[in-house]
Order: sequence, then structure tokens, then C-alpha cells
Amino acid sequence: MNKQWLWNALSILALLVGLAIWIKLPWYGVLAVAVLLALWLLLTRSGRLALAAARIGIASLPQRWGASSVIVVGIAGVVGVLVAMLAMGEGFQATLNSTGDEVSTIVLRGGSQAETNSVVTRDQVPLVSALPGIAKGADGRPLVSPELSQVVNLPSKSDGTDVNAQFRGVGEQAWTVHDKIRITEGRKFKPGLREIVVGQGARGQFRGLDVGKTLRLGNQDWTVVGAFVSGDAHDSELWTDAETLGSTYNRSAYQSISVRNDGKAGVAAFKAAMAADPRLKLDVETTHDYYAKQGGGLNKLITILGTVIGAIMAIGAVFGALNTMYAAVAGRAREIATMRAIGFRGLPVVLAVMLETMLLALVGGVLGGLVAWAIFNGYSVSTLGNNFSQVVFQFKVSPELLWTGLKWALGIGLVGGLFPALRAARLPVTTALRDA
Repeated sequence: MNKQWLWNALSILALLVGLAIWIKLPWYGVLAVAVLLALWLLLTRSGRLALAAARIGIASLPQRWGASSVIVVGIAGVVGVLVAMLAMGEGFQATLNSTGDEVSTIVLRGGSQAETNSVVTRDQVPLVSALPGIAKGADGRPLVSPELSQVVNLPSKSDGTDVNAQFRGVGEQAWTVHDKIRITEGRKFKPGLREIVVGQGARGQFRGLDVGKTLRLGNQDWTVVGAFVSGDAHDSELWTDAETLGSTYNRSAYQSISVRNDGKAGVAAFKAAMAADPRLKLDVETTHDYYAKQGGGLNKLITILGTVIGAIMAIGAVFGALNTMYAAVAGRAREIATMRAIGFRGLPVVLAVMLETMLLALVGGVLGGLVAWAIFNGYSVSTLGNNFSQVVFQFKVSPELLWTGLKWALGIGLVGGLFPALRAARLPVTTALRDA
């Protein structure tokens, strides 16, 4: 009894160590393990015996497909949910990472983490515009865009409930500073008029944003005169003239200044000049770094949530695999005992059962990954960003996430197949032949 207990404890310890190594193993490490296993199976006597025993078990899968499908479907569900959750976080982060670049900057009040809690006074704008490192437009003016950001309520297309949207006020220089913006329908708004251009993401998520429509915001009627695409977080916004937006909402100051700099050297010069001017207690950050940082917390939360949900489902899938493989071992007791009697030792029998389980896990992992990719890749949703308005983004099922899901599937197969495999290897030959 003590020997049996010690054997089980060592098996569990080895399993935990193996899982920890498996989780950290890069793709080339997994490939190396697969190559070494294949060589061992093909070139050694024990390996060939394990392969022969595995063929017998795999050949009998169609006769017990109902039980085996429990493993496949359970693991496919785990992988599908895990990949979908992680794809949501990756898609959101990818949208923010694609916003801005390394040669433009955003200026906020010192200590502000986002535009919502930043204030830049009007008298600071000409001081910022005079700093070195700012690129010049075709008219020789510095490419500086003081901007307002107002959160407004708009009815969602899905159910008509009011959700937050970002209403951005900009000047004429904004079209050059934000050089990814491209008008796809209609025209730009005219200064001094209550006209709006809308991003394609906002247009897909909110009602009443078609070109030519009129909507009421801030107790005023606004006309949608154009639509634009930027391929980043600005796709979720509505744009209008900053002065008109400020007068409508009684805003006397700006919240940020977007600047197009003269290359990376211009960014460095601009930051240094800003820090050296005691009149400007403002922070400067590249637009790429600023927007990438906005999604860090939510992406981390989604990753943790997805991992926890996946782990809970994985436990259920492991028990399903254990039950199925224990039943398979019990049903094949005579067959396993016969192999043991004609010279199959414990190691080939263990590996035969493990290979069968890992094959089912691989099928489940591939199936779950394909389902997640087919349903969720490119699927558009919106979520609340750091500015308390909706950010429209697409799920991104990347090869890295599919690989993560596949590793989870094989890990579940490893856990679910190990103990039934050990039981098969320890099955007393005489007892199994007598009971069969």
C-alpha cells in the first residue's frame, strides 16, 4: 500500500513538473520533443511495440466513438472558449496599438493618464506651437491640433440602448496631424457649423449616423456630412469643429494637443523643449505609446478572465477524459493483458494509451481552434475604453492564440490519459484474463 501511494505521489509530481515545462515550452521546443518521440517510436524496440499497441487502440476508436467524442467535444469547447476570450483582448489591444505612431505626440496636463482628466488652456497652445521639433505643413504652419473630447450618448444598433461615444472637436490641422484619416463618403465638416463626420466603427455600432442624417446632441441639431476610415481607435469617434463643440458644451479649454513631429529626432527635441519651459506643466508622449497604454488594463483583465474560465472548463474536460479512458482500459482489459503476456512491457502499454488520448486531444484542439477562427476572427464588437466611450474593435484569432489553444488541448490530453495509462500498465495479467 505504501509503495502504491508513493508511486501515485511521484506520478502526480512528475505530471505537475511536466505541465509547467509544457506551458513554458516555445514552439521549437515542442517540435524538438515531437521529433525525439517520433525517432524513439521508430528506432527502438520499446517504441515500435508502443506504436503497434497504439495502432490497435486507434483502430478500435470507431467502435467506441460515442465515448471518445466526449474527449474531443470537451477539449474543443475548452480551446474554443479560451481562444475566443484571448482573441477579444488581443483584438482590442491591436486596435489601440495601431493608433498613432512614433513620430507624432500627444500633449496632456501633467500627471494626466487620459484625455478625460486633462486640461490644456488656450494660452498654452501658441507656446506649444512655438517649440522646436514640430513638423510644418505645406502652408508653413506647425502641425499642431488642439482637441476637445466630449462623451455623448447614442443609441446602439443592436438593441437601441444608450451607450457612450466619443465626440472629438478638432481644427483644420487635424487632418494632416492624424494622417491615417481618409474620407470615404460625403465631405469634411465646415468650421463654425454643426456638422459631423463619423468613423466607420461608430457608424456600424450606433444608429442614425448615415450621411445626411440629423441627430440631437447637447440640445442642438447636428448634421452628418461625411464618413471616414482610419483603421484604428479613431474609427469609433465622431469629429466636428473644436470651436463649435466647445461653444455647445461650454468648454473654454482643450483636453489635449496632437502634434506631428519632425521625425524621431523632432520628438526628442520637442520633449526636451517642453520639459525645459517652466510655463508648460504638460506631459508629452508618442501617440503610439499613449494609445497602447490605454488598453493594458483591460487586456490583462480579459486574459486573466479567459485563463480562469478556460482552466475551469479544462478541469471538466480532464475528468471527462479520465472517465472515458478508464472505461476504455477496462473494456480492453483482455486485449491489454494479452499484449502483456506476449512480451509488451509497461512502458509500451503506457505510451500506447497516452498516444491514443493525445490523438483525441489533438483532434479536439484543432476542432476548437477552427471553430473559434471561423466564428470570431474579424468579428466586430465594442467595449468601454479609458475615456468612458465605446471603442470598436475586431476579434483577432492569431496563429499564436491557436498555438496556445493547441498546447492547452494536448496538456488536457496528457493529464486525462496518464493515470488510465498507468492503470493499464499495472493491470495484473492473470486477473484480467480470468475476468475477461
